[in-house]
Amino acid sequence: MASESDQQLDCGLDLMRRLPPQQVEKNLNDLIDLCPRLLDDLLSAVDQPLKIARDKDSGKEYLLCDYNRDGDSYRSPWSNAYDPPLEDGAMPSDKLRQLEMEVNAAFEAYRDAYFEGGVSSVYFWDLDHGFAGVVLIKKNGDGSRNIQGCWDSIHVMEIQEKAGGRHAHYKLTSTVMLWLQTDKNESGMMNLGGSMTRQVEADHPVNDATNTHLINMGRMIEDMESKIRSTLNEVYFGKTKQIVGELRTIMDAEELKRQKKIASEIKGGITK
Repeated sequence: MASESDQQLDCGLDLMRRLPPQQVEKNLNDLIDLCPRLLDDLLSAVDQPLKIARDKDSGKEYLLCDYNRDGDSYRSPWSNAYDPPLEDGAMPSDKLRQLEMEVNAAFEAYRDAYFEGGVSSVYFWDLDHGFAGVVLIKKNGDGSRNIQGCWDSIHVMEIQEKAGGRHAHYKLTSTVMLWLQTDKNESGMMNLGGSMTRQVEADHPVNDATNTHLINMGRMIEDMESKIRSTLNEVYFGKTKQIVGELRTIMDAEELKRQKKIASEIKGGITK
């Protein structure tokens, strides 16, 4: 039987999944105030919208998360330095750092192709029998057409290299947080947001220039984002559009009456 603490954590996580993603930080703090003993569990289990910092050396922006944090400092993927400076901060091995730089460059191109801007960051760390990494992408809406919004995607991947080093097992956990807000004269104020987490595991060869870790990870993340984007578009946005369309209309009463009459005539003609 689950303990009271476990039940409280399950309820808290269920609540956070149903609240607007743009207010995660505030709602999480409120929840921690109610149940202080769940502090560590909630902070480790709840994904928060990504924050942006700027590398002092290159001037390029990068994203902050728990995976590039050591104490109160964050490591930049561009300079590999911590800000504020940290002498003994966790660092990837030289070989893994080289791969980290290559994957960062690849996902800059991916981000520009799919999101037409935004910020991306990739961080790797060593494991006993392989390595792990996280790919972060953030795109804020520019406010055009009176639409505000933000896309945050967090892809955590664990790679276990098999004996011989010619194959590897990949475990990908992807979370996407999305919110949109529009305020137009025709439709009024509308808020739409939510988050989605999906997981997939696969084995891939790592044996030549066409089967590298970079290519394998890139394909898996691209496929996962495509599936999540399709689900959001077809299920969530499609269903919301249907519901709103049935509840509200910008057509006047005469136009609605005319359309109903036409539909009735068509239906009558078909049944004859």
